[in-house]
Amino acid sequence: MSTIDSVNRLKRSAGILLHPTSLWTSYGIGDFGPSARDFIQYLKRAGQSFWQMLPLGPTGYLDSPYQCISAFAGNPLLISPEELVELNLISKKEAINCLEDENGRIKWSMSESVQYAHVRIAKYRILQIAYDNLYPSEDASIAANLSKEREGLIKEFDEFCSAQFYWLNDFVLYFSLKQLHDLKSWVEWEKKYRNRDEIALEKWRSTHESELHFLKFIQWIFQRQWNALLKYAHEHGVKIIGDMPIFVAHDSADVWVHRDIFTLNEDGSLLYQAGVPPDYFSKTGQLWGNPLYDWENLKKLKYSWWIDRFKRYSELADWIRVDHFRGFEAYWRVKGDAVNAINGEWIKGPGISLFNAIEKKLGNLQILAENLGIITPEVEKLRLKYNYPGMYVLHFAFTGDTTSPHLPFNFKSPYNFAYTGTHDNNTTLGWWQEDATDGEKQYFNTYLNRGMKGITEEMIQLSYKSTAIVAMVPIQDVLNQSAKFRMNTPSVPDGNWIYRVPMLGLDENKAKWLRFLAETYGRL
Repeated sequence: MSTIDSVNRLKRSAGILLHPTSLWTSYGIGDFGPSARDFIQYLKRAGQSFWQMLPLGPTGYLDSPYQCISAFAGNPLLISPEELVELNLISKKEAINCLEDENGRIKWSMSESVQYAHVRIAKYRILQIAYDNLYPSEDASIAANLSKEREGLIKEFDEFCSAQFYWLNDFVLYFSLKQLHDLKSWVEWEKKYRNRDEIALEKWRSTHESELHFLKFIQWIFQRQWNALLKYAHEHGVKIIGDMPIFVAHDSADVWVHRDIFTLNEDGSLLYQAGVPPDYFSKTGQLWGNPLYDWENLKKLKYSWWIDRFKRYSELADWIRVDHFRGFEAYWRVKGDAVNAINGEWIKGPGISLFNAIEKKLGNLQILAENLGIITPEVEKLRLKYNYPGMYVLHFAFTGDTTSPHLPFNFKSPYNFAYTGTHDNNTTLGWWQEDATDGEKQYFNTYLNRGMKGITEEMIQLSYKSTAIVAMVPIQDVLNQSAKFRMNTPSVPDGNWIYRVPMLGLDENKAKWLRFLAETYGRL
């Protein structure tokens, strides 16, 4: 099947943007358990075809899913304790007891925002008990008294380790050494570990087998629960849109292992770093701190790391939203020690060379290109060559510039996704109350011939009535929430990624209304 055929398989439909961490559970953070299945049922009742998520990798700096410590591993915090109870690997009482802080209190788990410090401690306690119950002896081999059920789980675990060895062994070794160094970045480790002295690494492997095995267990449980959730979504007519950041975190297993494919100084520090010039979100640009790729060397290596990465993501989701797609055509290069992103330069990326290599190895992939920001004709030419759908964001549409590509009457092709806003935007209500200028408000009112009520509903309806093949709405807009509930504020380091759906749950009246919109505008 050609890429064009793949895109044309899309029908008019709609979806909701919600990261699983935002689902309400009694464990302080959303996960792949009952709350996720309940949300899939909600999507079905609301006439939705897609669930879009943020990256699912293990978070590092400031808990950002766009700064993961691995491009291949899963986030342990998304593992459901309820599902572990179902497997008889931990009792419900044991799991609840793991929520207690040093004072024996668990009130933090009921907070209106995710308390990552508490969540991380609790989840690892739970996972350690589950692992110890799967392997009750000190030896990490199958004990003679294990039940057939447990023998089956261990066999499944071993098969996972064999299938994912190409990234798994390096990741668990990296994370084990990161713990040894008090979670410091690998560039601050002892020289023998920082520079991957093989004798030192082999000694560490041989003396820490149990710890490394436990870390592999965590990744297997993540994969097992995710596979079950993905299957459940498909059974209920919902497809998953994953999210692949173009760059990886400097402090990551990928950079530690593959220094030859990144632009680094000899000591591992950043020679150059990624970002974007001044834009809608920041007058000084955005400085991301990610290392840039050595595309020349990657090409010599036939893009093998990228092919493995796309392969992995294609296993996790039906569609892959590629963040900052424009960086494949040209990327903003800033010096490694820069304090802002103003003084950078555009450098040509790999372009068709990379995507030809990916398609040759993996065939046609379902890719959604995030084509926001400074988009040139060359970027659009690259996207359209492979017929990847792009994105329109209605928050950007009403500046008074009638040539704005985000205005519905300027949508060049129906094979694009229309968003009210993204995870980086304010909520629609927050945009209206805090960000929109008087001119934007006047133009929006004129455009829709509306009064001054129901801005969020109007914006959602506008995305549904547009020609875009998919209308995508963040959960905060579905619930008509204010700026207080936005997921992320670019260039502001604190207070991001902590949003939780209210404990009272999702609004069933909103589900009925979304279904009505889907019926009205041909999106069922």
